[in-house]
Amino acid sequence: MLKKNVPNLLTISRALAIPAIILSFYIENKYAGLITISIFVFACITDFFDGYLARAWKVQSKFGKLFDPIADKLIVVSTIIMLVYKHKINDFTIVPSIIIICREILVSGLREFLIATNVSLPVSKAGKIKTFLQMVAVVALIMNDYYMIQYTGAICLWVAAIVTVWSGYNYILAGIKQIG
Repeated sequence: MLKKNVPNLLTISRALAIPAIILSFYIENKYAGLITISIFVFACITDFFDGYLARAWKVQSKFGKLFDPIADKLIVVSTIIMLVYKHKINDFTIVPSIIIICREILVSGLREFLIATNVSLPVSKAGKIKTFLQMVAVVALIMNDYYMIQYTGAICLWVAAIVTVWSGYNYILAGIKQIG
């Protein structure tokens, strides 16, 4: 019984980490970035383990298939918004941030529509790569107090945006194929 629930509990914990991440942006001491990164990385690790354990233990659920990608989007998008708010994302990195947020909304809407028509749109390998790159970019941008990290974060964010568009395009094609 516990095995069946662990992957879903990890997914839920990722969503529950969002308020902690948001609040961590308001901490004003030299450890603030480390606290934010720690919470965010914890959430990223749960993203790996929820899917891994569900597959390894053969306890994949409809809840996990639906909520896992939503939890990923929520954690990334909410952190990007906080990075914009704290001016860690600005001129050069605002465009890929908008691209990422728009794609996430578009694909979520597509998934919701397809679910209503009893069609499943499974997470693709490109989608998993996209999520990983977004998470790496966000960590680098949180650490942007150092010039090289900021530069690396900006590059990672642009690469993540490109992969985000590519995987979104693939989802849209797959969705149209399912509808058509």
